[in-house]
Amino acid sequence: MAEGKMIHQTALSGKSIQRETHRRHKDGRLIPTSVLGYPIKIGSEIVGAFYIYMNISERKSVEKALAHQAFHDALTGLPNRVLFSERLGRALERIKRNQDHRFAVLLFDLDRFKQVNDSYGHVTGDKLLVAVSSRLSKCFRAVDTVARLGGDEFAVLMEEVDRPEQIIIVVNRAKELVSEPFLINNQEIFTSASIGIVIKTDPYQTPEEIMRDADIAMYRAKELGKGYFKFFSRKMYQQTVALVKLETELRQAIDQKQFELYYQPILDVPTQQLVGLEALIRWNHPVRGMLFPSIFIPVAEDTGLIVPIGSWAIAEACRQLKEWQEEFKVANNLVMNVNISSKQLLLPDFVDYVTNVLQQNDLDPRCLKLEITETVIMQDTKATIERLTRLVNLGVRIVIDDFGTGYSSLSYLQRFPIDVLKIDRSFISGSGNVQDNIEIVKTIISLARSLGLSVVAEGVESLDQLDALKDLKCELAQGYLFSKPLDKLSIIELMKDMKRSG
Repeated sequence: MAEGKMIHQTALSGKSIQRETHRRHKDGRLIPTSVLGYPIKIGSEIVGAFYIYMNISERKSVEKALAHQAFHDALTGLPNRVLFSERLGRALERIKRNQDHRFAVLLFDLDRFKQVNDSYGHVTGDKLLVAVSSRLSKCFRAVDTVARLGGDEFAVLMEEVDRPEQIIIVVNRAKELVSEPFLINNQEIFTSASIGIVIKTDPYQTPEEIMRDADIAMYRAKELGKGYFKFFSRKMYQQTVALVKLETELRQAIDQKQFELYYQPILDVPTQQLVGLEALIRWNHPVRGMLFPSIFIPVAEDTGLIVPIGSWAIAEACRQLKEWQEEFKVANNLVMNVNISSKQLLLPDFVDYVTNVLQQNDLDPRCLKLEITETVIMQDTKATIERLTRLVNLGVRIVIDDFGTGYSSLSYLQRFPIDVLKIDRSFISGSGNVQDNIEIVKTIISLARSLGLSVVAEGVESLDQLDALKDLKCELAQGYLFSKPLDKLSIIELMKDMKRSG
């Protein structure tokens, strides 16, 4: 054996040597062995060598197990993030050597996995992850790498990809397999996967860049709903960078108090007298100017910044109304409507916060209406009912905003302590069939009356629309026919006009 000869020659040269090698057992097995070789000297002459052999099979077995643990997921046995990143790095190196080499990266995120954990427990959740990993592995070739990155996130490195159609075929097969029911503990469990795909991989320098963009594409897929996939595009990256920048600027806006409230008048339909105001937030951006909520509220919702922003809006609206009430008698009977999000409502101390704001401003709770959407009351009904009931007992009134566009049923409306339904503007000034819209508005008003609720129509823009609302006996309305949202100085002028005319 060449290695044995080299060890012997080294020892005979007068040097000690240590090597790991293999020796064959008498039954034919190769055994990992540690060899220590020493020269034998008599006087100054080397006359031979002696060797110490040690069976290191157990140590090698432990090392192998540790290496597997370091690079594989303990639950599923799939390659983990470290090994996946290493293989992805090798694929990038191959592209540098061979421009014709093509590969793709797929990022899978299970839909509704948290609900499975919450409903059936983490043991069942783990069994689902193992079952999903098995199905995914069956969809791809031996040359591909299927990995679990952590949680309910899986990744696939598809080697030797020629065209996008090839990926779409495999992805659709994977989607179908994951969407089929899983039988776990005699219980059928359903899930699906949102998938982000990066196929144009030659511009990338690092695995981290590819995974970043696969993640961006995956979240774009999630925005479409459950079980979709999206290919990454440069436009997605630019949008994500813009959103990150917007989040940073939002945090600065909170610290620097860059928000303002505008107020849209709410009028009594029969008399067209002012009865209330809806507070609408604006962002006075130092560079982009005045920004509407549609630009920044979705980011605020996603990041949780809606909580401090919404808290400020409630406090400022109540403070401003009290100031007007002290200055103008005509404002004494006005009601202030403020929109709140589900994240605010589900805060344990939200009712206490509203109570403190009202007390600090010495404002009658009946002067405050909080507007929530239909989707809010569908999220955590027990907690929502508890908080809304406490608010109503306090004297605050509750408005369902954008009514008719969500999923409310009669049973939900009966269960929740609601005072007002606000008809969505799409039924008032939308582009749908006019007669159909009138019938919908008529039905909503009839429903509200049967439940003892008031009705507000928003988005009123023409006299014809106002006349139709009068005929239907709708009580309240707001819209550009009466006034656009006004800044506080304009509201002051409006109060002065009312004072003069009163």
